[in-house]
Amino acid sequence: MLTLNRDPSDDEASEKASDERRAMHQDSDSKPAVTKKRKKPTECFLTQPEEKQESTVKAKRRRKKKISDILEKSSPKPGVPKDLQNLLSQHFGAKRSVIEMEELKLSDSCFLPANDLTHSFSSYLKEICPKWAKLRKNHKETKSVVMLVICSSALRSLELIKSMTAFKGDCRVLKLFAKHIKIKEQKTMLEKGVFHIGVGTPGRIKALVEQDGLCLNSTKYMILDWNWRDQKLRRMMDIPEIKNETIDLLEMNIIKLCREGSVKLGLF
Repeated sequence: MLTLNRDPSDDEASEKASDERRAMHQDSDSKPAVTKKRKKPTECFLTQPEEKQESTVKAKRRRKKKISDILEKSSPKPGVPKDLQNLLSQHFGAKRSVIEMEELKLSDSCFLPANDLTHSFSSYLKEICPKWAKLRKNHKETKSVVMLVICSSALRSLELIKSMTAFKGDCRVLKLFAKHIKIKEQKTMLEKGVFHIGVGTPGRIKALVEQDGLCLNSTKYMILDWNWRDQKLRRMMDIPEIKNETIDLLEMNIIKLCREGSVKLGLF
């Protein structure tokens, strides 16, 4: 029987190869299995209410009505005496007693015909005051005017002064607003001269009355520039500051004089 002599190097080579295979197997076993990551579901319920709330707020802001929106759906209506009566009731209703509210009420006889939006300022004044020439000549008192015209701003006052040329004749008109004119200058002019018409803002006229610079006892007409609208389409009574100052001026003495029959109110 023949025996083969094996080369020791072959045994070493096979053993080395076996070790390498074992090491590779261990490496493959030691690596963790790769798992596919699952995409987490989007939690829509967390973000949707915030978006909905924002859209609701925006919708509310859009729904807020402006004066221009109201005018688009309806034509402008001229002011009437009832509008002023309602304004006084709303302003004083929660602050005054029933007896005090009665003292603020004005009858229809206290009012001049209201402007129906067809008049210019001159034509309106001619209609409500046909005997103006006589009144103008008979007025001789200082610190007073026969007619007061109340506007929302100095610029509007200047516009009305220019537009009444056909009516005023030889009468003297005094600017009664704060822009570029100090109240001391206006008081001096009223003390030294005779003026027939005063045109200005309620705040300055109220201040002159309070400081005894202007007396209302000789006033026969008080015209409110009721229907005119500014660039934002606001009437004078739509501006809180102007509205409050006008009501304060009316309450100071005008309402009492109207009830006594010496002053007439007009809404232009």
